[in-house]
Amino acid sequence: MYDVIIIGGGPSGLMASIAAASRNQKVLLIEKGKKLGKKLIISGGGRCNVTNRLPLDEIVKNIPGNGRFLHSPFSVFNNEDIISFFEGLGVALKEEDHGRMFPVSNRAQDVADAMFREMDRLGVTVLLDSPVKKLLMDHDKVTGVRLHSGDEYTAKAIVVAVGGKAVPQTGSTGDGYPWAEKAGHTVTDLYPTEVPLLSKEPFIVGRDLQGLALRDVAVSVLNKKGKVLVTHQMDMLFTHFGLSGPAVLRCSQYVVKEMKKTGGAPVEMRINSMPDENAESAFQLLFKMMKDEPKKSVKNVWKSLAQERWLLFLLQRAGIDPALTGAELASDKVRALAVQLTAFTMEVTGTQPIEKAFVTGGGVSIKEIEPKTMASRKKPGLYFCGEILDIHGYTGGYNITSALVTGNVAGRSAAEFAKQI
Repeated sequence: MYDVIIIGGGPSGLMASIAAASRNQKVLLIEKGKKLGKKLIISGGGRCNVTNRLPLDEIVKNIPGNGRFLHSPFSVFNNEDIISFFEGLGVALKEEDHGRMFPVSNRAQDVADAMFREMDRLGVTVLLDSPVKKLLMDHDKVTGVRLHSGDEYTAKAIVVAVGGKAVPQTGSTGDGYPWAEKAGHTVTDLYPTEVPLLSKEPFIVGRDLQGLALRDVAVSVLNKKGKVLVTHQMDMLFTHFGLSGPAVLRCSQYVVKEMKKTGGAPVEMRINSMPDENAESAFQLLFKMMKDEPKKSVKNVWKSLAQERWLLFLLQRAGIDPALTGAELASDKVRALAVQLTAFTMEVTGTQPIEKAFVTGGGVSIKEIEPKTMASRKKPGLYFCGEILDIHGYTGGYNITSALVTGNVAGRSAAEFAKQI
């Protein structure tokens, strides 16, 4: 008999086990894979972006999927507490752009190892290679778990930290949703977020731009009336199947939602490679540069404005021969190029599947979770944390912050609940 059982050895489950065990409870952590912390070790490109140092309101803004829910858990344990937690375990952290916090060593493994050592110190029992089949519960409360092997373990409180459906190679294959439903919870529609986009545009199919990265461009998603739904100004990448890179990943959930509204019709995206300009101001700039050097080929006059491969592609779209000089070029052609540079539009037809996404949208409805404790409002003794919840953020340390915060709150609350029984 354990006080607290935690299912799932990802960031939120590891944190929950430490929080529960540090309150002198007998804790069992069950992981279906052969090792703990797989998602932690590959996060942040193997460097592990442990949290983000921005103010709370900014963090919530970067968690477009129900980020407001986190105000309560943050009052118990927040991003600064995450930083103190890791530094207390001997992992020195450093701040990079946009508030992102990384280990000074640039090794995600160091973050994971520090958590494993702390679990050992606190006496957490770990069961690997042990997939859970179901939660055991009676009418009043949860009582334990049954593994696929048939073994059963009982506990006073159970924390479900099994992740969503994204990045399934780390073990998050959606196991927890049916358990939640069995306990009386609603699971909202699941969809991919932070996911590359697909396109059937001829230049994508023909791979004309494959591998081209655009730096610091403004990428927008338009609705069917042409209104901008969201714009993200960051880097992006053209691929053999469509679009990827940070700006595109952040836009992806808006594409998914717009396609749901329109019954799957393609969605228009707009790329402004000169984010400080509009078509008119860009035209004035192009025209002035061309008039200042009328004998030079326009390709060379304008080469500072965009990467060569992108500029040549847009010149072709605008019907301009790159070898022409400014003296030979009609102003309507320059206008056409200004539009391409500031409002290049293309259609996307969908996203890669949820298994290729970085983050799962949807999950256990937060309306049925007590925000101060992460307790189920449906079954006493049951707690949820991490990506199984209907909370999702952009990449940049926001999802792991949500996982570590909800994991800590769920673990400490489960321990307090167990003490009272």
